[in-house]
Amino acid sequence: MTNILISGGSVAGLTLAYWLREYGFTPTVVERAPRLREGGYKIDIRGAALDVVGRMGLLDEVRGHSTDMRVARFVDARGKQVATMNAEVFGGREGDDVEIMRGDLVRILHGAAGDGVEYVFDDSVTALERTPGGVRVTFESGPPRTFDLVVGADGLHSNVRALAFGEESRFVRDLGHHISIFTVPNHLGLDRTEMMHPAPGRSAGMYGTRRDADARAMFLFSSPPGAGDGRDVTRQKNLLAEVFADQGWDVPRLLDAMWDAPDFYFDSISQVCMDGWSSGRVALVGDAAYGPSPASGQGTSLALVGAYVLAGSLAAAAADHTAGFAAYEREMRHFVEENQKLAAPNIKGMVLRSAAQIRFQMLMLRLMPHLPGKDRMIERVTGPIRRAATAITIRDYRVPSV
Repeated sequence: MTNILISGGSVAGLTLAYWLREYGFTPTVVERAPRLREGGYKIDIRGAALDVVGRMGLLDEVRGHSTDMRVARFVDARGKQVATMNAEVFGGREGDDVEIMRGDLVRILHGAAGDGVEYVFDDSVTALERTPGGVRVTFESGPPRTFDLVVGADGLHSNVRALAFGEESRFVRDLGHHISIFTVPNHLGLDRTEMMHPAPGRSAGMYGTRRDADARAMFLFSSPPGAGDGRDVTRQKNLLAEVFADQGWDVPRLLDAMWDAPDFYFDSISQVCMDGWSSGRVALVGDAAYGPSPASGQGTSLALVGAYVLAGSLAAAAADHTAGFAAYEREMRHFVEENQKLAAPNIKGMVLRSAAQIRFQMLMLRLMPHLPGKDRMIERVTGPIRRAATAITIRDYRVPSV
């Protein structure tokens, strides 16, 4: 039981490959993209996930790539600043929490996995056939191969999940909003600063980190009827342009840059909810199994912790996949549920429904530094995230190699 295919070369897949190799397994990573997906947006690593990164010996390197964001500024339609917020509080971070660009983390994880991991780029799984001794995998372009186990680490729209568990509609729960993020020229000269322009039912923003010459544009909005989650990029861009057509500030300029953006991302804000994350010799990890949605701020942490627990559980079970998968699900279930609970209340604060709500929120942000109960107000933001991020005890799976 040592030959394991991982579908997906992002955070969950690379972390799983690292730990499987550490425990003596032979992991193969297949990635649809022609190379590592190094783009993306800023992500947070908190609580138990920091413990996993530390056990990989990567904590100093990860901290060295911190975005070092300083402040979030809220502006009205004319670009006038109406409120500010400390970047740590804005991102729900405290203590040792780290914010890093997704691409930087992917490069660090790939480098850490080192030798002993086979990578197959520009290919994907098209069929899974269960055999008495393994899983025969058919690929889009490469020859069929048989593996002892297959793990889907291929995100919200997981191909492995569809093949082994059923249609996406059975497991993906739409939270009624969409998100889009892409790279734009940093025409505002933002330095470790996030700009946000809220409007009823939608919010536009732009941020620049300390390590990036460019900036990222971000759009959040309540899903209009018929928005769906289709993969037609032109349709997605047209929808985004339509939803934000009359919004002020620098939104028109950001939308102009959208058409030539090299890394346009658009999707529904959704969660993956499943009763079980394994079926025979096939299992899921990260967003494919229990994506908490970007609104939770915990997708990366769940991916890191889940990959660690899955690899460790297989090793501790001496590669008995039935026992290992069961232990993985027992260990992770409460942690997943607590982190998924964050999304619904968070999205309400990220996309306000009315102009009155926006005015009240901006007023509270202006008053907060002067209020005697400001620490309690900050705790209301950071407390639930901290408790969810630490809702699991990271075990030591140091066992003999398989």
